[in-house]
Amino acid sequence: MYQFSYAEIMEDDVADAKSRERQALDRSIELLKAARDSTEYSGTTIEALFFTRRVWIRFIEDLRQPENELNAELRANLISIAIWILKECERIRQRQSQNFQGIIDVTTIIRDGLK
Repeated sequence: MYQFSYAEIMEDDVADAKSRERQALDRSIELLKAARDSTEYSGTTIEALFFTRRVWIRFIEDLRQPENELNAELRANLISIAIWILKECERIRQRQSQNFQGIIDVTTIIRDGLK
């Protein structure tokens, strides 16, 4: 019988976590693109903003955990990016902005960095 080492199990857990994070960011990008292409503020926009906010709030929660193994500077930078995205989502919600593309671009960069 093959026994997995702790390191192998941890590698799998990290790979699974990154995969789930990429999937969440892919979905956020997909929803934001649909909202960007919509001609009006609609349910599509609300769904995109709500989902994107949930994703980034969850990332902030994870980044704040002492168990998070990313270095402190990278964690701080990612939290700053998340705060910017949350602010942009709020500006769009309040109809002060239509900066879907900015959020899409930044989210795409972060997603691509997870590979």
